[in-house]
Amino acid sequence: MLTLPNSLRDTFKQPLGPVTTDTDELLADAAETRGERVAPDAPIIAVGDVVTYHLREAGRVPDVALIDGKTEREAVDTEIESALAAADDRRIPVENPAASLSTELLEALSEALSDVDPVIIEVTGEEDLAALPAILAAPDGASVVYGQPGEGMVRVAVTPESRTEARELFEALEGDVEAAYKALGRVPDGDR
Repeated sequence: MLTLPNSLRDTFKQPLGPVTTDTDELLADAAETRGERVAPDAPIIAVGDVVTYHLREAGRVPDVALIDGKTEREAVDTEIESALAAADDRRIPVENPAASLSTELLEALSEALSDVDPVIIEVTGEEDLAALPAILAAPDGASVVYGQPGEGMVRVAVTPESRTEARELFEALEGDVEAAYKALGRVPDGDR
């Protein structure tokens, strides 16, 4: 449905938030973003196997996790693969080619975010661009966490400002952006 043009590859390599290797610090920051009165039930969305594994190991099962069995285009190690395979969360299998966002992935993300129980979206292909629609679809106060190759984890606090930045990048992708918003269950102007 949407693909990343070669001309934007460098832009998409820039982290959308702070990079950390400290999972406990990341979770403390996510709790602060949610706030007890602002959005105590705001979800944490994890994009990537290693990020999902580290959050689970730190005692926080992501509300939505997108995994593809790879890290930096190589198979994840057996410890991570086994731990994620053992998770008893509901699973939604989708196909999503590299450097793209498929209708299937966008619809699964929307469905997973509406589930009260944790959901793992198992991607055949690649989930690297999924942070953008996750930021667009998640409620204010949520956190989207993804891996920054060779550096650590990036946590994006979902706010009107981060949603605007994600929307600009999302709309720079090639393809039918309007249909992508429809599949995601989002209106383009950012209203809920």
